[in-house]
Amino acid sequence: MTHIFVYHHVADRLQSACGIVAAAVRQGKDFTLYTPDTECARLMDRLLWILAPLSFIPHCLADAPLAAETPVLLATGAEHLAIIPASHSRQRLLNLGEDVPPGFERYASLIEIIGDNPDERQHARARIRHYQSTGCILQYIDKSVP
Repeated sequence: MTHIFVYHHVADRLQSACGIVAAAVRQGKDFTLYTPDTECARLMDRLLWILAPLSFIPHCLADAPLAAETPVLLATGAEHLAIIPASHSRQRLLNLGEDVPPGFERYASLIEIIGDNPDERQHARARIRHYQSTGCILQYIDKSVP
C-alpha cells in the first residue's frame, strides 16, 4: 500500500520539491518526479542544478540513457512513468501534476505538495479523495507551522 505524504500551505511548490528531493538523495534514496509537462520538467531541471552551490542533485529524464544509474528521474507524463521498470529501486514518487499520477500504486510512498493557490488546492482535494478511496495511508505535514 502506498503511503501518501501531503505537504500543505507550501509557499513555493517547486522549491519545496527540490528541498525534499535533496534531503532524500543525501540519505541515499531514489526519487521519481512526476511533472505535468516538459516546461515544468525543464524548470525542475534548472532548480536541481542551482539548488545550492556545490550540491548538485544528479537527475535526468526517465528515458535518458543514464536513467538506471541516476537517483532522480523526471517523468514528463504517463508515458515516462510507464517506462520506469517496477523492479527499479525508485520507491518514492513526487507529484507536481494536477492529476493522480498513473501507476502511483507501485511506489512505496507518494509526496504531494500543495500551496495556497485556490485552483491548486481544488485539484489537490480531488487527488486526496482518490487516494483515500483506494485505502492509502495519508500523512499531513503543515508547512505553515515553523
